Parts: sequence; structure tokens; C-alpha cells
Amino acid sequence: MKLPLLLTPLATLLLAGSSFAAEAVSLFDGKTLDGWKQNNGTAKYEVVDGTIVGTTAEGSPNSFLSTEKLYGDFELEFDVKVDDKLNSGVMLRAQNKDGKPDGRVNGPQVEIEASGEKGAEAGYVYGEAIGGWMTQKEKLVPHKKFKDGEWNHYKIIAKGPRIQVWINGEAIEDLTDEKVHGTHPKGFISLQVHSIKKGTGPYKVAFKSITIKEL
Repeated sequence: MKLPLLLTPLATLLLAGSSFAAEAVSLFDGKTLDGWKQNNGTAKYEVVDGTIVGTTAEGSPNSFLSTEKLYGDFELEFDVKVDDKLNSGVMLRAQNKDGKPDGRVNGPQVEIEASGEKGAEAGYVYGEAIGGWMTQKEKLVPHKKFKDGEWNHYKIIAKGPRIQVWINGEAIEDLTDEKVHGTHPKGFISLQVHSIKKGTGPYKVAFKSITIKEL
């Protein structure tokens, strides 16, 4: 008969503990770019119909729209649609070179790229300005999990040195990189608009439903 009396306080403690669990929050209010700032290039970022649209600028280096807040371990989700001829990506735990506000943005980047006829490298992880591909060479196999001309859902978990990526519910990448985590344990999230060749473009990439849950 004493068992229920023991379970009740335990249940209360468990419920109380769960109230401290982090919840996913939106990084984009659908109306403004509050909480974001632009780094490096001159690509245009604007809010269009509840989405963040980035448009290439000829002659510009890679451009980044970055969160003002820094993040360490997190679960990030968003929907993205990109023009077939544009490469884009999302930076994780990014930093500015030498800590300068206008310093080169660097860090792990999850690729966003249309599949095309032969497939592409969407969802793999590239070390932007820190040495190139973090995804192992033997795993860099082109695929068609990214749906061209449509909204694609990304889920990214960055916890410690491990980065996991899903596109439209399908696992794409699961890597562990102690070296990069040692230099980039925390940083901002950035939406990239890649540079383009002279005489091409303009091209666009659009993002919506951007949420993050700190772990």
C-alpha cells in the first residue's frame, strides 16, 4: 500500500525535470530579418512571402546571412528551395577569421545543391575556408535525395564533434571530426549564397520554417 506514495514524488520530480528540457524555437519570424546580420559578400537577402530569399550578385564573393546568437550543440531544421544552377549551404558553428566582424566566414557547411541528371552532394559537409570536404572522400557519392524545384526539408544534429544530416527524412551524413570541433565548438548559423561566374545569374535560394533546439 506504500508503493503509490513512493511513486507520486518520483513522478513529480520527473515531470519537473522535463520542464527544463530545451524546446525548438524559430530563428525567423516570417516578416523581418531581426536577429540576423550579413557577412562578407553583397548578395541580396530579403523577406518574400514568409521566406528568406537570397539572390546572387555578380562579382560578389560568397555571402552569408548569419544569426547574431552563437550556438554549440543543437538540432536545426529548415525547408529550402534553390535554383538549379546555384550552390548554397548552411554554416554550423561558423566564425569570422581572426574574430573580426568582416573576417572570412569559416567552419562546417552542410551543402545545398540541386540534384540534376547525375545527382549531387546535397547534405554532405564541407569545411568552408578550413580545408575542404569534411565528408570522407569515399562517401562523396552523388545522389538524388534533393528534389529539384521543390521545397526540401533538412534536419541537422550537431552534438560535440558529431554532425548528422537528413534530407526529406533520409539519412545523408553522419560524421565525427574532433579536430574541427576543437577549433569550432560554438559559432553562428549562416545561410550561404554562393558566388557566381561572370555573365551568369541572378539565381535565388529560399529558406523557411527555420527552427533550432539547443541540446
